[in-house]
Amino acid sequence: MSPSRISVLIVAAGRGARLGGEVPKQYRTLMGRSVLAWAVEGVRRALPHAGVLCVIGAGDEAAYKAALGDDAPSFAIGGASRQESVRNGLKALMAQNPEIVLIHDAARPFGIEAVADRLVAALADADAVAPGLAVPDSLRRAADGVSTALSREGVWRVQTPQAFRYRDILAVHEAAAGAAMSDDLSVAEAAGLKVKLIAGDERAIKITSGDDLTRAEAIVLAMRGDVRTGHGYDVHAFGPGDHVMLCGVKLAHDAALAGHSDADVGLHALTDALLGAIGAADIGAHFPPSDPKWKGAASDAFLRHAAGLISARGGVIAHVDVTLVCEAPKVSPHRAAMVARVADILQIDPSRVSVKATTTERLGFTGRREGIAAYATATVRLPL
Repeated sequence: MSPSRISVLIVAAGRGARLGGEVPKQYRTLMGRSVLAWAVEGVRRALPHAGVLCVIGAGDEAAYKAALGDDAPSFAIGGASRQESVRNGLKALMAQNPEIVLIHDAARPFGIEAVADRLVAALADADAVAPGLAVPDSLRRAADGVSTALSREGVWRVQTPQAFRYRDILAVHEAAAGAAMSDDLSVAEAAGLKVKLIAGDERAIKITSGDDLTRAEAIVLAMRGDVRTGHGYDVHAFGPGDHVMLCGVKLAHDAALAGHSDADVGLHALTDALLGAIGAADIGAHFPPSDPKWKGAASDAFLRHAAGLISARGGVIAHVDVTLVCEAPKVSPHRAAMVARVADILQIDPSRVSVKATTTERLGFTGRREGIAAYATATVRLPL
C-alpha cells in the first residue's frame, strides 16, 4: 500500500463534559501541550507520509490554532453528534483521495505508533479493523440491587484508531446518517462489513476524567526516558522605581531591578536552566541585551521561548525549582501566585513548580539590599 494513499481522520469536535471545566478535553494541557497536539504528534510519528485532517467543533478555530500552531493539519467542522462529525470529516478527505483511512479519537493521544502498521496490514483480509484489549476482570451486571455474573469470554475493550477502506466507510456513514451508533466499527458492522480486531496497546487510554489525565502524564514521562537537568543563575541590582517583577508577579517595593528587559531575575535564571537542560546556550544568546527589541520586554517571553525549544524536540518539562535570594521584598506572601504564574507560562501543572526564598543573613550584596539573585534548576525529559 502506498503511504500516500493513507489518511488519518482525528475526531476532536466533542466537548468532554464528563471531564468538567470550560475547556474541551482535547485542548486541555498535558505536560506542556494540548491533548490534541499529543494525538497529532503520535499520528505523524506512526504514519509520517499519511495525510492528516482534524474534525473540530464549530467556534473552536482559534483554540485549534493555539493548540497546534503553524503546523496544524487542515480541519473540517463537526456536527451535532460524533457520527455526523466523522461523516463531515470523511467528506472533507475527498480532497486527499485516500484508499485507506484511519479514524482516531483525539481523546486517545497515545498508542497509535504501536498499532498503525498492523491495522493497515490487517485490512488485507477484512473490511474494518480496530485495536482492542481482552477484558481480564470478572464481569457482572447490576440492576435493581441484583448482581448477575457475565462471561468475559471473547469480550474486548475496543480502542482507536480504526482502519477502513475509505470509499466503504464513507458510503456506510452516509447511509447511516441519523442513526445512533457508538463508534465507526459499529457503523461498518451494521452495514455488513467484515470486522476484525487486533491486539491494541495499554497506553491508548481514553481521557474522560481527571484520573485519566494523571495516568496520561505518567505515560508521557515513561515515553520520555532521556532525563536532563539544567541549572541557571542570575542577578540584578536595584535602581530607581516602585516595584519589582519576580517570577512573573509584580511586587510593590521602594526600588526596581535594573536591566534591559523587566529584569525578572527569577524567570531569567529559570530560562537559563531550561536552555541548559537541552544544551541550547544561554538567555543572552537568544535575547541579546544589546538588541533594542528586548528593552523593557516581559521576561515571560524568554521563558516561553525556552519551553518551545524543548517542545520542538519532543521533550516535556518534568519539574522546575527557583530560589530567590534577597532581604526584601518578602516573597512568602506571593509564593502561590508565583508558582501559578510560572506554571501558566510553561503550561505545566503547578505541582511541578517550586518557588523558594532565602536570605544571606545580611552578608554580601543581597544582604546589603543592593540587589536580588536567583538560582534555578529544571528537569526535562526528551525522547530516547
